[in-house]
Amino acid sequence: MQNSMRIRIDRFRKGAFVLALFLILASVQAVLAHGGAEHVMGTVSKVSAQNVTVETTDKKVVEVGLTSKTTYTRNDKKVAATDVKVGDRVMIEAKEVNEKLVADSVKLGVTASKSASAEHSHK
Repeated sequence: MQNSMRIRIDRFRKGAFVLALFLILASVQAVLAHGGAEHVMGTVSKVSAQNVTVETTDKKVVEVGLTSKTTYTRNDKKVAATDVKVGDRVMIEAKEVNEKLVADSVKLGVTASKSASAEHSHK
């Protein structure tokens, strides 16, 4: 009886170890998949050729630098940097460079005012 119980405990420990290892590896892979990128989501409150300021969904104000390498899309189609307007909803993938966020990509959504009017038309 004790031998049977010991075998079950050993199997449980091995299973728990394998599960823990899997979860650790999955977490590391998720971090590496983003390449250390940080996501900034919210509404554009200010925009210039060098920076975009975003009010995030949790009401923080974040300034993100823009470069000639930054890509811009709306509905998976390329758009110009000049298409970014105050009020646009954005999802920015950025990296920290010299203690400042710099955008790799800016994905534009609908403007906040268009979104609000669309909500009212569906009610």
